[in-house]
Amino acid sequence: MEDAPVSGWPLQQEEIAGIICNATSEVFSTMLGIEITPGQSICGKTAGAKQSGVVALLGLAGDWVGSGSLSCDQPFACKMASALLMAEYTAIDDDVLDAVAEVANMVIGNVKTALEEKLGPLGLSVPTVIYGRNFEAHSVGHNDWVVVPFDAGGNPINVQVSLSPNKTGRTARQHGFPIISSVSM
Repeated sequence: MEDAPVSGWPLQQEEIAGIICNATSEVFSTMLGIEITPGQSICGKTAGAKQSGVVALLGLAGDWVGSGSLSCDQPFACKMASALLMAEYTAIDDDVLDAVAEVANMVIGNVKTALEEKLGPLGLSVPTVIYGRNFEAHSVGHNDWVVVPFDAGGNPINVQVSLSPNKTGRTARQHGFPIISSVSM
């Protein structure tokens, strides 16, 4: 793949994909004990084809605005919840959806932190989780998405980010997103 700038971004596709790969691999290995293998990143105007499963979306705001998401199928959502919550889940319920939201929050939060080195402070919204069949996620506008597919033992996962310059001039705090400078655990 040619390493070209993503439309409107000051970063190359490979650099963004590397940030996504590092953040996702770290969360999955550290927090879930699940090893994942990244695939070839793609860049395009759509967030993906029609799918069934679970999607967690988080908003990003600052000098750059957009979204990040994590999507997977129902069986892997249950596997993530089982690993995170240390209980057996075989069907989608509120606990599973909450676990997927938390994993997406950690992954996109780590992506946000790495992107801030190049793009300045960014705020992160709370996750919104969608579960269903035969749906497609779109962002309004004509922004490019950087999509990194992952494989977790035959289970597909996609992590993707789309950003564009903030043309309103409003900061993350003015968008209503908290600016977190440090987190104690």
